[in-house]
Amino acid sequence: MVFAPGGVGKTTLVDQLLKLRDGLWLSRSWTTRQRRPGEAEAAYVFVSRDEFLARVADGGFLEWTEFAGTGQLYGTPVLHAPPAHDIVLEIEVDGARQVKARHPAAVLVLITAPSRDVQEQRLRARGDPEASVQRRLAIGVEEERVGRQIADHVVVNDDLGRASEELAGIVDHYRQANGS
Repeated sequence: MVFAPGGVGKTTLVDQLLKLRDGLWLSRSWTTRQRRPGEAEAAYVFVSRDEFLARVADGGFLEWTEFAGTGQLYGTPVLHAPPAHDIVLEIEVDGARQVKARHPAAVLVLITAPSRDVQEQRLRARGDPEASVQRRLAIGVEEERVGRQIADHVVVNDDLGRASEELAGIVDHYRQANGS
């Protein structure tokens, strides 16, 4: 499972990982937030708050959370991966805690930016409003602190090629350890 504070590049790294290694299946999260300008429609399953809460009531999420008091909900649906595929989750720190509590064998990889300045530049580049940038940076400090406590591995996203290969190497390590 790949998790990170906002703006560190986890989506970009996961996209690269899926190109580097076969047999991986990415779970697509649900959210109640609006799609960002230029964001791929397939980035999330974008739903209304009522649709999301109905799925919660039906027990349809592996994990879910409200992001930092914004009212925006995010969640990972109960998983139905194709046979012979390893599941990749791309989630937030709170979701990583929930999944690890339910599935202790899950491997948690925290992605960090090389600096707060770089994280801020990435948040601005994706078009986040100023208030969101500031909120994500402030929350990101605590998310990274907690993330480092629960992570099995930490990958610094300072160079896309290097960080992608490091992430792929972690997958390889666990596949070899499990005989797959």
